[in-house]
Amino acid sequence: MTADVIQEHIEIVDGALGPKARIAGHRIRVLDVAIWHEKLGLSPDEIVEQHPEITLADVYAALAYYWDHQNEIEDAIQKERSLAAELRAKIASPLMEKLRRRIG
Repeated sequence: MTADVIQEHIEIVDGALGPKARIAGHRIRVLDVAIWHEKLGLSPDEIVEQHPEITLADVYAALAYYWDHQNEIEDAIQKERSLAAELRAKIASPLMEKLRRRIG
């Protein structure tokens, strides 16, 4: 029964970096909910307040899915952070370019 409830709220979709679990019918990923709750300390109620398009049941299902697949999702979080850092290093913002010209 628990798996059925989670499947009612969570769907797996293809993504650029591979399959991603997200809240069914929404673009909010399980990974996002995990970050908001586990890393930023938001309560499930606070997550719903900030994202009223999802329900409290959606948030709890996402958290249950996260805890069932914690290693896989933590790896995905790390890959996204690494990719973001790599892109920041490669792409200079106009402000940084201005500062470099003034300093250099």
